[in-house]
Amino acid sequence: MAAESTDKVAKMARTSSDSRTGERVTRTDAQWRADLTREQYEVLRRGGTERAGTGQYAYSKNPGTYRCAACGAELFDSGTKYDSGTGWPSFTQPLSEDAVEHVKERGFLGAGQTEVRCRSCASHLGHVFPDGPRPTGHRYCMNSVALTLESAHGSA
Repeated sequence: MAAESTDKVAKMARTSSDSRTGERVTRTDAQWRADLTREQYEVLRRGGTERAGTGQYAYSKNPGTYRCAACGAELFDSGTKYDSGTGWPSFTQPLSEDAVEHVKERGFLGAGQTEVRCRSCASHLGHVFPDGPRPTGHRYCMNSVALTLESAHGSA
């Protein structure tokens, strides 16, 4: 299990392009640790999950743009957020197809799920499931700690 966790961290340390500029966001592990809270680091860089119902955005209805808490890239519009009943903020789609990347995971018994990462910095955001509402049928189930909300009224 430790080797699997180490491999996941190594993969996440790879850079990816910033959806806003096309440039790569690169930081060392030490820089990520310094820039993020302990909980943010565990979720964003190690692929952890916050407890359901505990995140600040789980039940938020505030309008605005959700950004990556690690690098600030724009990820989701609040207009696509809905109450999925899971205790995590859920969206029907990302702001753009270029905002996130999807990574197929293999589960313990071979069943897999699809991880969602920020395309700009490769940080773990959550997972996407095929049980969401119309029009997409997707449920992007994200960790609140992986997000920040830029208010539609100009303040975070």
